Amino acid sequence: MSPTKLQTKQDFDPSETPTGKYKPGKIRDRNLNNIITAAAEEFVQNGYKGASIQAIADRAGIPKANVHYYFKSKSNLYVAVLDNLISLWNDFLNSITEDDDPAVVLDAFIRRKVEMSYTHPRSSKLFAMEIIQGAPHLKEYLRTDLRQWVRDKTHVFNAWIEQGRMEPVDPVHLIFLIWSSTQHYADFDVQILTIMNRAEYEQDMIDGIADFLSGMILRGCGLQLPAKADQ
Repeated sequence: MSPTKLQTKQDFDPSETPTGKYKPGKIRDRNLNNIITAAAEEFVQNGYKGASIQAIADRAGIPKANVHYYFKSKSNLYVAVLDNLISLWNDFLNSITEDDDPAVVLDAFIRRKVEMSYTHPRSSKLFAMEIIQGAPHLKEYLRTDLRQWVRDKTHVFNAWIEQGRMEPVDPVHLIFLIWSSTQHYADFDVQILTIMNRAEYEQDMIDGIADFLSGMILRGCGLQLPAKADQ
């Protein structure tokens, strides 16, 4: 059976964003997803300074006025692209509790992040560029919301450690490890695909990457892969 490609579209809820720096309204339609996708491509290709609302509209195949309907400025749209990615990356862990199985939670989170290296590679590269440049648009969010998010997850991880359900690893560095190892496959896709002699990521490759990373990380935490992940 030949490998199948993953879905490349994700629903985007403009009313739920980590930074809250833009408010395009309550309308949800294809235009919004189209604009976010086109903007990510334009910002990655030309950087923040080189990108323009007109170029983004051209990529999206819509009038410039349609972009301004949702976003007041280029800065507003740039933050929206980053907001969308951060929400998609981390929302899986938002509802975890001390009663959850750490192996199931970590395995699912790692697999979700690997999948997103395929479905949202441009956005991941854009986020990396933002951080490398000193996070000029996200610095306040990193200091406040994301720092608190990490503290909340750390509390749950420490509870699992105290219960003897996983090895006493540093929860913060564990989160950093998962972020960096999974995003590597998006940010350095050209290098990876060239070395592995593949034209593009496909389902079998994504599954293999997820199996490898999850197995390595979970074993480092004294955990076993969930049964269904071994099948």
